[in-house]
Amino acid sequence: MEQHLGRFHIGRSLEDPAAKRALNQRLFTAIASEYPWMTAVLSLGCDAAWKRRLVRALPDVRRPVCVDLACGTGDLTRLLSQRFSDGTVTGQDLTAAMIDVARRLTSQSNVRYEQRDIAASELSDGSVDIVTAGYALRNAPALDDAMAEVARILRPGGHAAFLDFVRWPGRVSGRVELSALRLWGSLWGLLLHRNREVYGYIAESLSRFPTLSELEQRFQAHGLPVIKTIRRFFGVIAIVIMRKETDA
Repeated sequence: MEQHLGRFHIGRSLEDPAAKRALNQRLFTAIASEYPWMTAVLSLGCDAAWKRRLVRALPDVRRPVCVDLACGTGDLTRLLSQRFSDGTVTGQDLTAAMIDVARRLTSQSNVRYEQRDIAASELSDGSVDIVTAGYALRNAPALDDAMAEVARILRPGGHAAFLDFVRWPGRVSGRVELSALRLWGSLWGLLLHRNREVYGYIAESLSRFPTLSELEQRFQAHGLPVIKTIRRFFGVIAIVIMRKETDA
């Protein structure tokens, strides 16, 4: 597996969906082996608790069909399989390297993994009861395409829950947040890959991501009204839960 990513500029790669998809494949392939422990390091040990909180916030559903989009190394996938042991859980990710790590870490029999794009799950319309994703929407090559895919595969009344970074409101506070994230991520990128942009990606992608209120409006436009928002880590992290509108 590639250990050092060499020279590249993340900012320019985030402006075009095809370029962003290619960057995601390259970046997350390179960091797949370190991803399980780096998420803990970067979150100061809070990532696992945030993911458990997301899964606890989901409604009780009997024998649900669950999909964890951009599942990475399968943290949320495995939590879903434990919470809904009578259901089926599919973890999907763009990168084969992430799926390989997820499979090695997964022992539950009701879980399977597939290599899929977040906007092309290849699942049937209205076939899923619960959709989850951790840090995925911010990384989606085309955000509205990803939202439309979630709306398409969810059954009416089904739920989606997403965990991600969100921007602090206000110009000054937003700059402070991005500067802190950029500094923290750059430090680890330099230490592990001699490239500050490897984990500086978090701040760069967040700077182009909608605010929480804008995100909620875009979900609403796709028929996914937000029913609950849980803020964590001084408001830097949000868990957003939606319920797909039922047919009139």
